[in-house]
Amino acid sequence: MIQVRYSTSPSSVETAHTADLRANFLVPDLFETGEVHAVYTHDDRLVVGGAVPGDEQLGLPAWEDVLGENRHLERRELGVVNVGSVGHVLVDGEKFELEHLDGLYVGRGSEVVFAGADAAFYFVSAPAHATHPSRALSHAAVEPVSLGSPPAANERSLYRYAWGQELATSALQFGVTVIAEGSVWNTFPPHLHDRRTEVYCYVDLAEDDRVFHLMGQPGATRHLVVTNRQAVISPPWSIHSGAGTGSYAFIWAMNGENNCYTDLAAVAVEDL
Repeated sequence: MIQVRYSTSPSSVETAHTADLRANFLVPDLFETGEVHAVYTHDDRLVVGGAVPGDEQLGLPAWEDVLGENRHLERRELGVVNVGSVGHVLVDGEKFELEHLDGLYVGRGSEVVFAGADAAFYFVSAPAHATHPSRALSHAAVEPVSLGSPPAANERSLYRYAWGQELATSALQFGVTVIAEGSVWNTFPPHLHDRRTEVYCYVDLAEDDRVFHLMGQPGATRHLVVTNRQAVISPPWSIHSGAGTGSYAFIWAMNGENNCYTDLAAVAVEDL
């Protein structure tokens, strides 16, 4: 099942009801056992999805009526992160085993199958102008970048899987950020990506915990209350930041004009 979301203007967000914000930007219900669910957003043509194989194997659907091709990756590249227990992904028959929070980049033109009784795969696909080799991205093997500090309650480890260096992609970037025990803030102070859309998928929250995700233009921010394994679409004009009630991690994915990781504009706290 795939849902289509259209772009929205920043002015409409400032006066939107909570239900409207959730309908336009929150991506819930991605993870259903035995199914593949996704949202196609017109913001940079991203597909955001979840696959939970259970006892079956699940192919990556073509969704031909939305994507216009008989294979999902005919003109796209794919990033995958396992948010469940160990499982594997078959890429043109080649097996890639993924532990919890391990990643996988899949190049344009490939056929993809998900498997693993206790696995849950989050994926993002984006248009690609070139074909690059598929590659497994072990969470344990990636050297994290340490950000924030305990006094600011924003200490976190940034794991860059595809970020414009080391791994070749057309424009897709993705990775995982893990919030340190005792910290709550992510991406704070916030920033803007005027040339890229970004999606956050919040994971590893306890059942009763929530993340308050901030969005909107500086000076006119709104918020969404997000539970475990829910995603938020952040258009280029929106900040993206949040604070949680307990420990959590999030998967970030971007696509747009380039794959230059530092192409962003910082937003000062006083401008919020």
